[in-house]
Amino acid sequence: QVQLVESGGGLVQAGGSLRLSCTASGRTFSRYVMGWFRQVPGKEREFVASIIWSTSTANYADSVRGRFTTSRDNAKNTVYLQMSSLKPEDTAVYYCAARRAGGPAAYDYWGQGTQVTVSS
Repeated sequence: QVQLVESGGGLVQAGGSLRLSCTASGRTFSRYVMGWFRQVPGKEREFVASIIWSTSTANYADSVRGRFTTSRDNAKNTVYLQMSSLKPEDTAVYYCAARRAGGPAAYDYWGQGTQVTVSS
């Protein structure tokens, strides 16, 4: 059974940093793309970043490019989202997700989410 467990959320002041972690279990993720999404109540979930597990090739939303970095640790089966220069508009529940590389664009597996709150 695939499980994605996020951690690392919290409250931070504007301009600060946080690192989110997503620990994956239940299968080998070397052929997967890991994604980060966020959602604010009343709004649609939006893409933040993704990383191809096998190559570490990353992609970012324009709103976070240059401030956020995603990476992965094979030994720990964990993906990270390093968030810097945080803004109040980054406040959201952040989700980790996984889908097969080269497969359909829809993500198959989702974590439970972790709250990030950025105060002004």
